[in-house]
Amino acid sequence: MARLAFPRPCAAAALLVAALSCLMTSSDVSQTFSWYFADAYDPLDPNGNITIKWDVVQWTADGYVAVVSLYNYQQYRHIQAPGWKLGWVWAKKEIIWAMSGGQSTEQGDCSKFKSNIPHCCKRDPEIVDLLPGTPYNMQIANCCKGGVLSAWAQDPENAVASFQVSVGQAGTTNKTVRVPKNFTLKSPGPGYTCGPAKLVKPTKFASQDGRRTTQAHSKIILLCSTHSTCKNISRISVKLIPCFLYAVTWNVTCTYSQIVAQRSPTCCVSLSSFYNDTIVNCPTCSCGCQNNSTAPGSCVEGNSPYLASVVNDPQKNSLAPLVQCTSHMCPIRIHWHVKVNYKEYWRVKITVTNFNYRMNYSQWNLVIQHPNFNNLTTIFSFNYKSLNPYGPINDTAMLWGIKYYNDLLMTAGPNGNVQSELLFRKEPSEFTFQKGWAFPRRVYFNGDNCVMPPPDSYPWLPNASPRLSASLLLPFVAVWAASAVLLLHA
Repeated sequence: MARLAFPRPCAAAALLVAALSCLMTSSDVSQTFSWYFADAYDPLDPNGNITIKWDVVQWTADGYVAVVSLYNYQQYRHIQAPGWKLGWVWAKKEIIWAMSGGQSTEQGDCSKFKSNIPHCCKRDPEIVDLLPGTPYNMQIANCCKGGVLSAWAQDPENAVASFQVSVGQAGTTNKTVRVPKNFTLKSPGPGYTCGPAKLVKPTKFASQDGRRTTQAHSKIILLCSTHSTCKNISRISVKLIPCFLYAVTWNVTCTYSQIVAQRSPTCCVSLSSFYNDTIVNCPTCSCGCQNNSTAPGSCVEGNSPYLASVVNDPQKNSLAPLVQCTSHMCPIRIHWHVKVNYKEYWRVKITVTNFNYRMNYSQWNLVIQHPNFNNLTTIFSFNYKSLNPYGPINDTAMLWGIKYYNDLLMTAGPNGNVQSELLFRKEPSEFTFQKGWAFPRRVYFNGDNCVMPPPDSYPWLPNASPRLSASLLLPFVAVWAASAVLLLHA
């Protein structure tokens, strides 16, 4: 009997897909695995990450002063209020004497210090940004934004955050400095996984007038054991002692996974068109179900008499969303409506609705993939940038609100939505309204992949004209209307 041979690493996945395929329809399988596989690797931003740079800029009596910077190299995923939290574990018994531009969330046990009390004595400190309006003597460059870190494509000037830390009990030379380990980054919840610190070239710092630059102390020493072969690095000879690699400029790379951040999606997509009365809603239970016994009270009816008391609850700022009760139970819904068909153009209306009573979405953004974005001519009331994740192929657009106009998506309610219209020029070689071509292939909100309806449910052209070209649809309608008028007057 012939057997199917799978590579060993893929065997379990293949069996899982086969088993689920027996229990689910084709559309269910497509929807489930598009959500699953899209999160471990983001094909629309394959190189996106947050890089933490640790630069020693000065030696002190018992340690050093370092500038720690966070660079958000993600094109469309940002960190909004209440902001980022950065943690690590000290390699030895280091303490934090003082900080500028940030602060530790806990001081820890500093009882052994009698006079000069450190800022933090914890072995695993957790650092947060300072708030806007912090006194100038406590600030450094790129600090004090309340932990908000903008996306690189949306606002690169605010995609960097920094703080300064004075480290004690670390030794006074680069022979004694040890790199912290086990870095963690919260945004403010989970989602990011950080790798180990790596040696990099020293960072250069410009003076305020821009006429002078300095750089971190980046001399590297390799200390070898008697079982290793010693080498001379940076022209410094060392003796045979326990082997450690020391440096004073490190990079830590943190990558995001939507599955690590939350087990269920956070947004969904609904569809409609002018040529079909069908409104395709978000798939049922896209982000959860109302009858969820494990999370009672997770939704509230929009017309409930208790709505005001729930919204004004002291726990309103909780990270757990409180959403309006819907069939999809998503905090965010994106609706794509094919609005008008012109002779040489076609128009789409996009509406983003917030169903979350506990959160305003500041600096929100959308990423939409559609083959006609290479012929986008006009966009109303949104900012636009082409991402081009596949080189010359321009089929991915990033949209976000205009500052002070609609860059803040309000909580659920009458004002909890933003909308815009897009005008596309038709490309005769590819344009059609048939088989769901007019609808997006993929939609992201704030970097999270949204649940799409199954393709077989998309609004189709009327059954009476399944092969009718969309560009000829309006002339036929005009002829039919004129005929009806003539019959009425006959």
